[in-house]
Amino acid sequence: MNPQIHPIFDEITATITYVVYDETGGHAALIDPVLDYFPNSSRTDTKSADMVLEFIAKEKLKVDWILETHAHADHVSGAHYLQEKIGGKISIGEHIRQVQQVFKSVFNFGAEFKVESFNIGKLTAKALFVPGHTPADMAYQIGDAIFVGDTLFMPDVGTARCDFPGGDAHMLYQSIKRLLAFPNETHLFMCHDYPTSGRDVQWMSTVQQQREQNIHVNDSVSEDEFIRRRKARDSTLSMPNLILPSIQINIRAGQLPQPEGNGVVYLKIPLNSV
Repeated sequence: MNPQIHPIFDEITATITYVVYDETGGHAALIDPVLDYFPNSSRTDTKSADMVLEFIAKEKLKVDWILETHAHADHVSGAHYLQEKIGGKISIGEHIRQVQQVFKSVFNFGAEFKVESFNIGKLTAKALFVPGHTPADMAYQIGDAIFVGDTLFMPDVGTARCDFPGGDAHMLYQSIKRLLAFPNETHLFMCHDYPTSGRDVQWMSTVQQQREQNIHVNDSVSEDEFIRRRKARDSTLSMPNLILPSIQINIRAGQLPQPEGNGVVYLKIPLNSV
C-alpha cells in the first residue's frame, strides 16, 4: 500500500514537513515538523505546526509517529509541541547520541541534559540509516516513497553539505548510492528546496531523475570526484543562521531547555568557540 502525502512548505527555512497517512480517518506519521523561531526577538511561534494540526483534524487522523531525519541545523523542530497536542512517538536514529555528545560540550550542558534514546496504520515503513550530512541522518521508506532528509536536494541543487561535526563526504556518497539503488520510479521527497533559475518550489523527484540529472552525484560522477567537489563547495559555505538555537532544541527532540530560577527559558550563545 502506498501512502498519501501532504507537504507543508515553510518559506523562511525552506523546509518541507510531510504528513504521511494511509487513509482519511486512519493513521499518520509526521516527518520533520517545524517550530517557528525568530532570532531577532528570540521568540517562538507555532504557526507552521498549527497548519499540521489543522490538516490532521480535517482528515481525522491519528498520529502514530513524529519522525526526524536528523538534528536539523537550519530550523527548530516542532516535534515536542505536536506530541503534546496530538500524541505520537518521536523517533530519530540511534546515532543522535554522537551528535548530542558533540554539542553537549559546545554548549556546556550539565547533568540535566538527558540523552534520550513501524507500521503507520495500514502502511509499512522502514528506517534507513544514511549518514554523511551528520552521523545521525535517517531516511524513511514508506511504500513507493522515500523521505530522504538532508542527503539529496532537487537535481538542480545537488546534495547536502558534510562539514558539520561528524559529517563525512565519503559516507554521504555511499548513503546516496544506497538510495539511488532503489527502482527508478521510486519517489524521493526532499526535506528542503532552494529553487534555482526562477523555478517554483519543488520537493519530489524520482531515483531516475537523480541518477541522470543531479549536479553533484549523477551516474557519471565518481566517488573521488564527488568528495572533491563536496569539500570544495563546503569550504565556501557559512553556518546556517539558526544553527545555535536549533541544535540546542533539536537534540532534545524539540523540547525547550528547562526554565531557570526566574521562570525564563534561555538558549546559550558560546563565544569564540570552535
